[in-house]
Amino acid sequence: MGKRRGRPRSSVGAGTSYGGEGAQGPDGHGSDGHGSDGHGSDGHGSDGHDGSDDADDPQGAGGRRERRRRPTVAERLDAGEIGLEEAGELARESVLRTLTAAPKSRVELAQSLARKGYPEAVVGPLLDRFDEVGLVDDAAYADMLVRTRHAERGLSRRAIAVELRRRGIDDDTAADALEQVDGDDEREAALALARKHVARTSGLDRDVRVRRAVGSLGRKGYAPGVAFGAVRDALAEEGAAGPEDDFPALGD
Repeated sequence: MGKRRGRPRSSVGAGTSYGGEGAQGPDGHGSDGHGSDGHGSDGHGSDGHDGSDDADDPQGAGGRRERRRRPTVAERLDAGEIGLEEAGELARESVLRTLTAAPKSRVELAQSLARKGYPEAVVGPLLDRFDEVGLVDDAAYADMLVRTRHAERGLSRRAIAVELRRRGIDDDTAADALEQVDGDDEREAALALARKHVARTSGLDRDVRVRRAVGSLGRKGYAPGVAFGAVRDALAEEGAAGPEDDFPALGD
């Protein structure tokens, strides 16, 4: 506990007494009321607030002022505060900061700039220039996403394709990038995931283990046939696999 603060002398109004219990200041409050904690007869004391700016305070006396919204770049352009050249420089700095943090597709960068109020007259030429110098490269970005999502997260081609589309990669570029992962790669990744899931459920009923592992692989984008095959092989490796007909006969 910190030390108790003493009574501020500057807040004591003329004629205020602290002589004893029931002593009152000019506002009729005793020493345990407003007089001793810095409030005078007008309800304000040692903080120096006299209420004169209350009308300007949208939250009332003592409230926190509302922060004014900063105008967007488009609004500043319309108002003539900045020109296209200055807006382009601001947009360039914004893109460089974004790319320093993480690679992005051209569509993602365009969406980010649009949210900040940059007009297409600024965004289009800027991103064209970034394309020319190789700072924005959707093909390289898509290749990187496919490699990392498959190798590090075990995602299937189908799940990765969904993410590429969500990030604004066009279908042709996505198809070229997805060629890095073939059917054998998917089956190996699915088996690795299945091994982890069945290992974590070793004490449970076999049907429960199968259902949970297959469901998890499905959420990674694997087709039912691939998921069931991987789980069956993982259970077989630990000697827990049942008859073949225990698993639905589903195609890939």
